[in-house]
Amino acid sequence: MKWTSINFDWNHTRAFLVTAEEGTLSAAAKALGLTQPTLSRQVAALESQLQLTLFERIGQRLVLTQSGLELLEHAKAMAHGAQLFSLAASGHSQQLEGSVVISASQLDAVYRLPKIIAQLRHEEPGIDIEVVVTNETSDLKRREADIAIRNFRPEQPDLIAKKIGTENIWLYATADYLKQFSALSQSTITDDIQIIGFERNHAISDLLNQKGWQLESHNFKVVTSFQMMQLELCKEHLGMMFFPQGLIDDHTQLVRVFEDLGPAMQLPVWLVCHQELRTNPRIKRVFDYLASKLEPSFEHG
Repeated sequence: MKWTSINFDWNHTRAFLVTAEEGTLSAAAKALGLTQPTLSRQVAALESQLQLTLFERIGQRLVLTQSGLELLEHAKAMAHGAQLFSLAASGHSQQLEGSVVISASQLDAVYRLPKIIAQLRHEEPGIDIEVVVTNETSDLKRREADIAIRNFRPEQPDLIAKKIGTENIWLYATADYLKQFSALSQSTITDDIQIIGFERNHAISDLLNQKGWQLESHNFKVVTSFQMMQLELCKEHLGMMFFPQGLIDDHTQLVRVFEDLGPAMQLPVWLVCHQELRTNPRIKRVFDYLASKLEPSFEHG
């Protein structure tokens, strides 16, 4: 095959793509882990090589020129191809030794994974484990993680998912906090109780109101997305918090509230990885190991 294209440097094209997506050199440099001058040089090198102006500076932001807009979709296609290439290469690797990245929620990372990872490292010392702790959804196709523990089934056809059970989420509080309620029942929920929430939106209240509750914004006076802080706030008698049933044993000062109403939420638990990675021995080993150790923690059926 005879190549007639220009001398290609993927790093320059990637610099162009991420700058276009982020809108500023500083944000793009941070996303790529580069210094701003290095990124600026890479974009300038691509413009010089193509003999095109790709960006115009408007205030602090960079705006794509018409030429930049036309080339952007091609750059996105190249990035997608590079991701698929990387996944395929990882999938064909036959070495058990190497790194595996797991994406897990804050509670799973603190309460479930440490013992499992300790056992895995003892059995497979050649496998290095990195844990990305986030309550957001890691993008497996972009290799933000190799394996993810999620509360929903992925819709992408090129992801493999295994349901490992269902997690019951209850409301818990300290006995001291509950003393102020002479008779706590669903009818007293509206005005009196405080729930330590995740963020100031209506997602939680809407979900519980569908079950007959009557929650409003004044029932969520303290909110934080950091669940370890929610737990400590709950111990300070500031209100009730949502907590998985299987993890509460270590916190005997907390008691379950509204048991007669059943769990506040029931969440499916899925283990997910990209289909290319199931052919990689070390990722398959970690995937199967996690599944075997996590399944006893959840309800089935």
